[in-house]
Amino acid sequence: MSGAKTKRVLSLSTLFPNSAQPRFGIFVAKSLEALAKSTHWEPTVINPIGLPPLAFGRYKMLAEAAQDGHNFGVDVHRPTFRLIPKFGGRLNPALIAKAVLPLARRLHSETPFDLVDAQFFYPDGPAAMTIAEDLGLPFSVKARGADIHYWGSRPYGRKALLETASHATGVLAVCEALAEDMALLGMNRETITVHYTGLDRDLFRPLDHIGLRARLADTFGVPLVSDDLLLATVGALVERKGQAYVIKALSDLPKGRLLLIGKGADESSLRALAKDVGVAERVHFLGSLDPSMLPPILSASDAMVLPSASEGLANAWIEALACGTPIVITDAGGAREVVTSPDAGVIVARTCRAVREGIELVTAQPRKPERIAETVDRFSWDANGEALAAYYDGLV
Repeated sequence: MSGAKTKRVLSLSTLFPNSAQPRFGIFVAKSLEALAKSTHWEPTVINPIGLPPLAFGRYKMLAEAAQDGHNFGVDVHRPTFRLIPKFGGRLNPALIAKAVLPLARRLHSETPFDLVDAQFFYPDGPAAMTIAEDLGLPFSVKARGADIHYWGSRPYGRKALLETASHATGVLAVCEALAEDMALLGMNRETITVHYTGLDRDLFRPLDHIGLRARLADTFGVPLVSDDLLLATVGALVERKGQAYVIKALSDLPKGRLLLIGKGADESSLRALAKDVGVAERVHFLGSLDPSMLPPILSASDAMVLPSASEGLANAWIEALACGTPIVITDAGGAREVVTSPDAGVIVARTCRAVREGIELVTAQPRKPERIAETVDRFSWDANGEALAAYYDGLV
């Protein structure tokens, strides 16, 4: 840990891991962990958890996860707020602010904060704006991708985004491309600072291929053979991530085998699609995995394929490259800020044919994993935390 903590930030984040969703918002947790570990800023997290009037199914698990704790080196408070699934989007900022304000006031009275921070533009941003105004503090808000593209396409969402940006002391974006999208939405580009994601460099690194595939076969029960064209796709199983394009492309790649890492609402439809196109025996659903399981999968794969409709700057891109695995991705978000050389992979159109051709292109001439990993040398959580501290310093 660095020297004495001289500044305190209250970070509001609906994206943050909990016992029911241990990978949810892991990138937020890692960034704030780095801030706490390596800088003079001390973050305190409020992670509001939305629950409907009747909490059953996955919401029952979330209700049980709404427990305060000390996670990732920071104090985390998990108050709940009333949620109306599918229909309550425009109400969430006010409901979050109402639920959080008493806690924020108490924490601020006990040990004053210097800054309020929102880790997601909507609904976190408008709620943080209300809290900061009540506490008489400056506030910052960060855009990550879906918060801008999804909510910005709705009139009430766009209005809330623009109002939040205009009142914020500082605004962050995860990549230059997202900052430009925010400007097109109506935000002042000159007030937006780009803050790239980080990377656990001790965890995500090229691993020796010898024995990796046999290890994966034993661990996951996947019938891998040495000449399989092994593909990985890392991301929530939702339409936006584009797993369907990879599954369809597999029908023209007879040696292809696909490992899908992630959970989501589209799992059943993706399983049905794999069966319909005749590749069910070559598509393997591994679910949500611990981060420690990703480097062996990525290092053993010939390519990581993620044909997203929209992104900010996906951590999955950076983690794959750090493991020495080229990526096949669409021109979404900060893709051109990551695929800066042929060593990194290729950007393709969001069609089955383009995805297949991209896979064939990056796997036709294998590159040295170390050269691929060099393309993301600038990413680390230490650098992310230090950049965030310097940005905060400029706001207070």
